[in-house]
Amino acid sequence: MHGLRFDGSFAGWRQLARQALLQGLAPHQVQWLDEETAPGLFDQYDNPAALPSGRLRVSPELLAWLESAARYRGEGRWSLLYRVLWRFVKGERYAVLAGDPDGSELQRRIKAVRREIHHMHAFLRFRQGPPDSVDFVAWFEPAHDILPTASQHFCDRLGRHSWLIATPRDGVLWDGQQLQHEPACPALWRQWAQQPEEEEKDQALWRTYYSSIFNPARLNPLALQQHLPVRFWKHLPEGPLIPQLVSDARAGAQRDGQATLLAGKKGKRIAVKAATESARTVNDGVSGISAPDLPH
Repeated sequence: MHGLRFDGSFAGWRQLARQALLQGLAPHQVQWLDEETAPGLFDQYDNPAALPSGRLRVSPELLAWLESAARYRGEGRWSLLYRVLWRFVKGERYAVLAGDPDGSELQRRIKAVRREIHHMHAFLRFRQGPPDSVDFVAWFEPAHDILPTASQHFCDRLGRHSWLIATPRDGVLWDGQQLQHEPACPALWRQWAQQPEEEEKDQALWRTYYSSIFNPARLNPLALQQHLPVRFWKHLPEGPLIPQLVSDARAGAQRDGQATLLAGKKGKRIAVKAATESARTVNDGVSGISAPDLPH
């Protein structure tokens, strides 16, 4: 068994993987040891400089897939990548396809990483940073190592404003021109991003707006948690409101077809079922009109 220790980055793994392939090391002969892997008593470490050098070409598409799957936090992530790479280079091109056991796991991890990037773009919330520091700060808890890639999305959207995103692991800082990534998030960045949030005027306005547009008649709790996982609620301004809104809907607010505040206003009450039947009647009447009878 050859233990190859690296810095835990895809670039570091790629360099050692290329050298291991040139040396002819099969997947079962290699143990990948990143910064999070505790050294074992009988681990054998190879000096990367002693491995043979040479040229090895793989398709850019394969490298992109491997780099994306490398962001997935899961058991044996580097072993899976090397196994797929080994098989692909040896002529098993189907090793990356969903019909293959390794390919299926590879594609599942790529899909999970892409979904987590989407979650970050949709559910990350910036707020004003501390005075004389950065313009905006945000705290996010991603399930995978997506921050360096996903944060590029905000560079163009926030222009020359400075901002930072802190996570339990790493952090990024945008000074208006360059994006700085720190694999270990500085304590000061965490402090700025996690400082108690004041009841700002815009936050209170957003909560009022969210409560007003929440439609209990269309609530589907399962779909809500599928598209907005519960783990993100605690970091959203509207997060504390969601459980109560869901509870009100289950307690009878769904019959109103509108928010509780609006349902209490004076006016004619229209039941959801009656409105649906009325619309169906109108539609049936319209569909029964022949073409010559339609107004010009």
